[in-house]
Amino acid sequence: MKIALISAQASPLGPLGGPAEGAQGSYARHLSRALACAGHQVDVFTRRDDLWSAPVVELAPNASVVHVPAGPPRAASPTALLTHMSEFASRIAEHCAPASGRYDMVHASFFLSGVAALFLKERLGIPFVATLHSLGRALRRHPECVDPFPPARIRLEDEIVAAAGRLMAGSDEDRQDLVALYGAEARRIDIVPVGFDPTEFGPGSRSARARLGLGVDDFVLLHVGRLAHGDGVDNAIRALAHLRQAHGIDARLLVVGGEGEEPDARRTPELDRLGLIAAAHRLSDRVTFAGARPRAVLRDYYRAADVFVTTPVYEPFALAPTEALACGIPVVGAAVGGIAHAVVDAVTGFLVPPDDPAVLAERLSRLRRNPELARAYGRAGIRRMRAGFTWRHIAADAACAYATLLTPHRPRRASAVS
Repeated sequence: MKIALISAQASPLGPLGGPAEGAQGSYARHLSRALACAGHQVDVFTRRDDLWSAPVVELAPNASVVHVPAGPPRAASPTALLTHMSEFASRIAEHCAPASGRYDMVHASFFLSGVAALFLKERLGIPFVATLHSLGRALRRHPECVDPFPPARIRLEDEIVAAAGRLMAGSDEDRQDLVALYGAEARRIDIVPVGFDPTEFGPGSRSARARLGLGVDDFVLLHVGRLAHGDGVDNAIRALAHLRQAHGIDARLLVVGGEGEEPDARRTPELDRLGLIAAAHRLSDRVTFAGARPRAVLRDYYRAADVFVTTPVYEPFALAPTEALACGIPVVGAAVGGIAHAVVDAVTGFLVPPDDPAVLAERLSRLRRNPELARAYGRAGIRRMRAGFTWRHIAADAACAYATLLTPHRPRRASAVS
């Protein structure tokens, strides 16, 4: 197949990990490369946010990144991005003119990319699949979560859901939200989660602890994410207090994420609130905010941790927990969305309520007091991830969805005359 994968706001060539765009950039990069490895031809269209970006960059054999000029060539706020999407869509349509060769289908990653997919379907008749990653209406159910996009997001999501030939959900809960909140037909929805790259993430030496300045006997918890209100880091800090008071266990929490490699409350306002919570529980010396980390360094953090902790109130996809499991780290996570899809309770870790630090602490105490149980969960996590969550598996699932979409669009061969 010849596929146009649209990732308007998140370049597959940009920093992977950290801010919201990092996870979506990782999705576009790894999915396109895995599809290309399977024999498909993939062009990833992303908005040019750097004046010096080459128009086309080869990502891998059969996979290229096309930088589309739309608005000023610099980073833009969510609201500004939305105003540039009409120009972005028109530029892609020019690229998709007959002289460039028609694409079999479009895959829109996030609702901003869906604006271009809608335009291409209307103008050129190209069918499309959409992965929305998060849903505006679902976010609005949780007052803890802040949606940076204007209300127009909801209207656009309605249009995208109605016009898409197929929808890809990250979990059962995500599929249910598409049906209940957007009126999507369940038969048009495929569950295609995020994956991991075995060359990037896997079990390894505990020597990573020394590189990160951690003690051999420290009980180390790790959280990786955007550092936004509603991500559950406050719940993890309160669980540290419960661990100490109710279970007599001292733990360390490493928090990786935010805007920039150095923690900066001006760029990541959530840091101030989390710092105050840690101070109120006399845990400032037990909580380390490490800033965003590149992929190679992030691998050390996973391998150095005893347990990965993630308790957001809303998480349709679960990139970091998937990577942690692939590294052999048990995950204690909220029983929501993509986390509940990746983690098998009492097999690869534990599923807990998103806002109950006492329950979280009790599960963590089990793993601290029973290291063999923790190792067994880690081994089970590796097996589960390798059996169905590599990007090769995810690309195969996506290709099946593409093929289902294209069946009615492809011309049928004439019946043979006997």
